[in-house]
Amino acid sequence: MANQPSNTNNDEIDLGQLFHLIGKGIDNFFNFIANIFKQFFHLIVLFLLFLQKNFIVLIVTLILGTVAGYFMDKLKTEKFVSRMVVEPNFNSVQQLYNNIDFYNDLAKSKDSIALSQSLEVTVGQASTIKKVFVDSYSDENQKVKLFDNFIRELDTTTVKALDFQSYLENFNSMDARFHQISVISSNNTVAKIIQPAIIESISDNDYFKLQKRINDNNLKLQDSIIMNQLVEVDSLQKLYKTVLVKEADKPMQGTNINLAENGESQNKELALIQERNVLKNQLVKLNEERANKSAILNVISDFPARGVKQDGFWNNYLFVLPLAMLSLIFCFLGIKDLNKFLKNYSK
Repeated sequence: MANQPSNTNNDEIDLGQLFHLIGKGIDNFFNFIANIFKQFFHLIVLFLLFLQKNFIVLIVTLILGTVAGYFMDKLKTEKFVSRMVVEPNFNSVQQLYNNIDFYNDLAKSKDSIALSQSLEVTVGQASTIKKVFVDSYSDENQKVKLFDNFIRELDTTTVKALDFQSYLENFNSMDARFHQISVISSNNTVAKIIQPAIIESISDNDYFKLQKRINDNNLKLQDSIIMNQLVEVDSLQKLYKTVLVKEADKPMQGTNINLAENGESQNKELALIQERNVLKNQLVKLNEERANKSAILNVISDFPARGVKQDGFWNNYLFVLPLAMLSLIFCFLGIKDLNKFLKNYSK
C-alpha cells in the first residue's frame, strides 16, 4: 500500500511525456507542410522576378516568333491526308507493311523515279508524296472478337492459362483484322491514283494467289458436301412422311395406341429438322467466308477523291514557332542567371 502513490506519479509522468511527443510530432508535421508552401511560394516569386527582369526580351521574342510563323504558314506548301481501310487475307498483312515501308522510304529519300515506277504514276506526281504509313485499325470490340477466335484454336489447358488482359499485352498491330493506309501529299488527288498499284502489289503475289485458289477449292468442296447433306436430310424427311402416311392408312387392329413408337417417330423428325437448321447455318457461314475471302486484299474504305488538308496545332508555324523561340530564350536566360549565381556562390 505504501508504494501506490509512487506508481501513480510514474504513470502520470509517462502519459505526460507521451502527450508531449505527440504534440511535438504534430508541430513538426505542420511545420513541414508550411515549409513546402513557403518554398513553393518562393519559387513562384523567383519566376515572377525572372519574368519582370526579362519582360522586354520575352515580348520581343514572342512577337518575332508570331510574325515569322505567320509568313512561314503563308509560304509553306499545303499538305493533304488521305486514308484507306483494308482487310488483308491469307497472311498478307506482313507483305502489306513491308510494301508501305518501302514506299515511305522512297518518299523520305525523295527518290521520285523509283517511287513513280513502284506506284505507276508520273515522276511529278510521285514527287508530291511526302509520307506513306500504315497502322492497325481496331477497337475494343474487335479485339474481343479476335481473342474469341484465338482461344477457339487452343486446347483447354492453354485456354485456362490465358486471359484477355494477357492477350492485350501481347497484342500485335499485325494481328488486327483491319488496317489503315495513310498518304500525306502536297497533291490532294494523288492518293486515289496510287490506290490500284498498292492493291495490285499485294494481289499479284504468287504465294497469296495459291492460298486463295486452295481456299476457293476448299469452300466449293464444303459447299457441295453441305448441299448433299441437305438433299439427304430432305429425302429422309420425305421418307418419314411417307411412312407415317402409310402407317396411318393401315386399318386399326384393336383399340391400343402405341405411344412409344409415335414419340420415337416425332423425335426422329425433330432431329432431322434440327440437323437441317445446322446445315443451313453452316452454309450461311460458308457464304460469309466466301465473301470475306473473295480477294487477297479487301478494300473496306477507298481513298477519297480528294484528300483533307492537314491541320492541327503542330502543323501551324504560327503557334509552334513562337513556343519554340520562347523555349530557347528561356533556356538561354536561365543558363545565364544560373552561371551568374554560381559565380557569386563561389566567391
